[in-house]
Amino acid sequence: MRDTSARRKKIIGLLNENGSVQVQQLSKLFNISTVSIRKDLKFLEQRGVVTRTYGGAFLNSESSEITEAAIDLKEKLNVNSKCQIAQAAADMINEGDSIILDSGTTTSRIAEQLANKENITVITNDLHAINLISEYPSVELVVLGGTLRRKSMYFHSTQAEKTLKELHTDKLFLGVDGFHMEKGITTHFEAEATLNRVMCHAASEVIVVADSSKFNKVCLYKIIEPSEVTTLITDSGISTEFHENLKNLGIKVIVVDQ
Repeated sequence: MRDTSARRKKIIGLLNENGSVQVQQLSKLFNISTVSIRKDLKFLEQRGVVTRTYGGAFLNSESSEITEAAIDLKEKLNVNSKCQIAQAAADMINEGDSIILDSGTTTSRIAEQLANKENITVITNDLHAINLISEYPSVELVVLGGTLRRKSMYFHSTQAEKTLKELHTDKLFLGVDGFHMEKGITTHFEAEATLNRVMCHAASEVIVVADSSKFNKVCLYKIIEPSEVTTLITDSGISTEFHENLKNLGIKVIVVDQ
């Protein structure tokens, strides 16, 4: 029983770090059967910590004790790179542009750079960005509302998806959890992936803003293929091979701290 309790605490730690887990990976990690792992995930689901999916589980937004810590952690990771990426992204925004700002700690920092922009429209579901941009008199703000997911402090809803389907914007600045050349652009949560996919279709340019820790990482839910990205803004941690693969797809790569 003690081993079971310790294992479940470790699974919660992995959920807190990554947002989702997969049965096969956990089975190999703990060297136990997939049946035992599924029992663990069922136990956590009954406690309200996770929602099970086919082949895995994802962290519930209602699990406040876990999710709030995750927010604090994300805010402290790769701060310098995120600030430089955000500045480079803001430099791409021209007067008269309409843009979508996805949720995330990097895209929130883009919002911080928009105070002096003139005659632009920003569409966003990110709570921090909404609070900032509401104070910028020269920026028109369109809020994508819905249910607030406290882990990442963004709104999501089918109504937000419907709104986006009626819009056409110049640029999308997309934050991602995983960027893999074969598995694609991914995130931990299905609702976020669905909303992000609609964002991509609504924009002429898809600009991914991601520090290099996101490369070769694969999360549970796919957003788009790498070939659908127009531009990537990242830091110098990107490998030469990854950089070349992106360029071969015709993706513009901006490295901020060379």
